[in-house]
Amino acid sequence: MEITKIWRYPVKTLAGESLSRVYMGELGLEGDRIVHVESARGGVITSRTHPKFLGLHSSLSPEGEPLVDGQPWNSPEVAAKVVKIAGAGAELVRYEGAERFDILPLLVATDGAITAFGHDYRRLRPNIVIGGVEGMAERDWEGRMLQVGSALIGIQDLRMRCIMTSFDPDTQIQNKEITQGIYQRFEGKLALNCFVVQEGDIAVGDKVELV
Repeated sequence: MEITKIWRYPVKTLAGESLSRVYMGELGLEGDRIVHVESARGGVITSRTHPKFLGLHSSLSPEGEPLVDGQPWNSPEVAAKVVKIAGAGAELVRYEGAERFDILPLLVATDGAITAFGHDYRRLRPNIVIGGVEGMAERDWEGRMLQVGSALIGIQDLRMRCIMTSFDPDTQIQNKEITQGIYQRFEGKLALNCFVVQEGDIAVGDKVELV
């Protein structure tokens, strides 16, 4: 098995960026989900309720600062885009604590499960895609670990999927049948909730061992 794709989402709920390599620290991929959208009341806003956020692309600058469509995350131009989608008072907030993750810092998907899913893997919003996995083998990996060089990833359980899988990552057009299909065919679960046991650099092409 090997890593075939790495994805980071510097601004939570926005489209992310594809990477060739990255440092994986205690809280997942360096720079992942370090900014999020908040309402005027302080609640976190996501693409579950505002799917147009999937049309904005987040990345990190060479200096490690989050960008939205190539502009600084805290610029007036980006602020206007956020308000246009989420309404008056909505804003981007930087927060790097562990609570910024909905469940765990890493989501790992496998090519076998993606093939069975039959749709664009980006709908699953994985951090890491592992190739060379036969069929739905990931469903037997709970409680085990993935060794990637000196890095070690712990596998907690399968991810229960939400309505975000129904939105096309490019057009944001919704097809609820895709989410319904996950529940009908896979008991609502696809990809793996994971955490970091041992930090280290990871890269596309790195060999992966199930231990």
